[in-house]
Amino acid sequence: MPTDLHLLETTVREAGAIARKYFGGSYKTWNKAGQPVTDADIEVNAFLHTHLRSARPNFGWLSEETEDVPAQRASECTFIVDPIDGTTAFVKGRPHFSISVAVVRDGQPTSGIVFNPITEECFTAARGEGATLNGTPIHASDRVQVEGCRMLGAKDVFAHPAWNAPPNRPWPPMHIETRSSIAYRMALVASGAFDAALFLSAKHDWDVAAGDLIVREAGGVVTHHDGTPPRYNGKETLQPSMVCAGPNLHPLLLERLQHLKLPRRG
Repeated sequence: MPTDLHLLETTVREAGAIARKYFGGSYKTWNKAGQPVTDADIEVNAFLHTHLRSARPNFGWLSEETEDVPAQRASECTFIVDPIDGTTAFVKGRPHFSISVAVVRDGQPTSGIVFNPITEECFTAARGEGATLNGTPIHASDRVQVEGCRMLGAKDVFAHPAWNAPPNRPWPPMHIETRSSIAYRMALVASGAFDAALFLSAKHDWDVAAGDLIVREAGGVVTHHDGTPPRYNGKETLQPSMVCAGPNLHPLLLERLQHLKLPRRG
């Protein structure tokens, strides 16, 4: 039997061909809870569900595009899936989306993949085995200061005047970019292409579970803004915040963030 990671990679790469078929073409788009959904989201989700569950029928299932039935994920291991993470970019024809899948056991991801089918960047990790990009080992950056760091996040968040009011501190100059896909941002931190990614609004498990494992296996650190580690596939499938960075930069970010009182839901 193939390992979970081998199963994820072969299946997700095949699902990437479905996304490429739709990308830049004509398809149906609608809104769900204020977020765009496309034919591609639904077809990729169905493909992943069919092939992953047939290979691991005893695994649970949690996906952005499948109704969450707690009984369906009350298993020892659960697939946590975002068929198109970054649908907004997909709709706009921007190659900043990904397919993100993790296997979670006892609240922690054990295998994960984040695949950008347009750039063909395939980030993978298995617990205790390190992280790779297209088969080559990757490592989070060793940056030691916030000023000048390469940050993935929304520029308006860092420029908000509330940071000027103590105990907050204004952010120093940084190179700030963003990507629609949360999972892709985390994978880019794992690869060292960026030093950190910061999310101060709640994210669903399917946004971050695979990226979490990939970052940690690349030597990075992932916590909530108060320093607590995330757990997945619980009663709630929301994470209140995420701080994702290399091991030296992460504690410096927490110094600026851990006092914040954030709403539980995004």
